[in-house]
Amino acid sequence: MTAPASANRLLSLRSALAYGALVAGVFSFLPWVGVLGAAAVILAIVLGWRDLRLVSRVLLTLLGLMTALALFREPTALHQAANNMTRLTALIITVMLLSSMLGRSRDLDAISNSLFAGRPLARYLSISFGTAFLSMPLNFGSVGVVGTMIGGQIRKLGDRPVTRNAARSVLRGFGASPITSPLSISIVMTVTFLHGLSSWQLIAVSLPLAILYLLGGALFREREPATEAPVVAGISGSLWARIAPWCRFLGIIAAICVGAFLLSGGAGLSYSRAVTLSCLGAVTVGLVWRRSQGGKLTLPSMAPMSNELVIVGGSAYLGALISLFALQWLGTDFNLPGWAYPVVAFAVPWSFFVAGMVGLNPIVIGTLVGGVLAPIWPPDALLGLGIAMVSGWGITTGGTPYSANSLLMERLTGYSAQEAALRWNLLFSLSFLLCSGALAATLTWWSSAR
Repeated sequence: MTAPASANRLLSLRSALAYGALVAGVFSFLPWVGVLGAAAVILAIVLGWRDLRLVSRVLLTLLGLMTALALFREPTALHQAANNMTRLTALIITVMLLSSMLGRSRDLDAISNSLFAGRPLARYLSISFGTAFLSMPLNFGSVGVVGTMIGGQIRKLGDRPVTRNAARSVLRGFGASPITSPLSISIVMTVTFLHGLSSWQLIAVSLPLAILYLLGGALFREREPATEAPVVAGISGSLWARIAPWCRFLGIIAAICVGAFLLSGGAGLSYSRAVTLSCLGAVTVGLVWRRSQGGKLTLPSMAPMSNELVIVGGSAYLGALISLFALQWLGTDFNLPGWAYPVVAFAVPWSFFVAGMVGLNPIVIGTLVGGVLAPIWPPDALLGLGIAMVSGWGITTGGTPYSANSLLMERLTGYSAQEAALRWNLLFSLSFLLCSGALAATLTWWSSAR
């Protein structure tokens, strides 16, 4: 067998294992299926070792060490950790499938072009709100779509304040998604850990917070000379022709969100499974529609997703084990004095951000925070902890140099992820950490004091 043929077979095997983990995630309610899914994920990651970044290799090594420790100290914990890994892996693969399907849509080009229209402030807000909107179904695909357009502007006209502001708005727009998107991993994990807190309750408060985050970002941008403006193809035609692409995308997102809420609230499924099934339903409908139009039914290869699998699935697995050992170290009777809960709620967003600045994925911190604090948190004050978790997650995603979207933006535009985090976004991130921490602390104090 030739080397290229052997490499292709290995890629096919890695992709098949990823899709196997997706199937296992859908049927994870069956005994031991979650464990089989986790085994498929780990095997796919190991087979893709050469493609892993340094941080992914370190995470995979830690995963092996923690597994060995758990086998010695608490082998029963591995079952729950494996289930967590399978469920979140299924979620991220489903979102990537949805992103791949929608990424081929003609509407996306029209939406992308319309984001760059208008005066500087209007353009900044359009890109930031538009990226937040597109990130619901596209996830990292939204950064790829808009970031590619920014890269094209840089290649045509060079590095200018208008392109730097556009890059800022994309990073912050994507950072708003973990704060309020019903389809984001942050919302799914937070609601999963904080039993008794519904997604509706959380989003009712996090949505205004995300809007404030996006609007506040406009205060932290460069001034653009009046002569500078991006050159993009305009959208001609009637008013309906201009807004139809947005309406169609909005309809898809609304259908997915309604499906997730009905499956979780009406059918009683866990929120992570509800989101996974709702997104899978949208993918299925899209594939059937494409086939009816004469297109081919092809699924994208998941072999290049080794880094995403270890970062998302591995972080969920590792976080579950770390939180268990932390609880054992603290003791089953561990508790906090009443005054400490608002203080901890204020500190939680900062813990996400500090960890993100040194390269730790928010999934690790989210699992650790949820696993350790949820059992001891006052039931009436869960909303405060939930807001602290999702706001810290979002600020970390939008304002730290090792987040996946910052690295992707660096690759597409050439703007350093370090410069974006430390020069462009640091003051804004610190300001919003103060606001979100104060809100979380206030909600915790007010709810627990009633």
